[in-house]
Amino acid sequence: MTISTDGRTEPGAQPEGGVEQQVLEFLLTRTKIACTVEQDLFASGLVSSLFAMELVVFLEKRFAVTIGGADLRLDNFRTVNNMIALVARLREEKAGASGE
Repeated sequence: MTISTDGRTEPGAQPEGGVEQQVLEFLLTRTKIACTVEQDLFASGLVSSLFAMELVVFLEKRFAVTIGGADLRLDNFRTVNNMIALVARLREEKAGASGE
């Protein structure tokens, strides 16, 4: 894995730790509040629709996926588990498209 000097994962690199751990750490760093993987981030007030866009950018850069179109639904970002599922599905689609 290669991580740039600003902490971003290089495209195609596998980030340290799992998706769950990294998303939870990102949320803790940005909100200063620990959350659970099933917590509704919008209903709890931790995440706004504007912050959801930060989550999109974080997930795309950290996990080398592209989130667009129908995937830009708030439900995909409502819980950490939903984000984990989204990243897993996008990685599978990317691997299938590239023949890996």
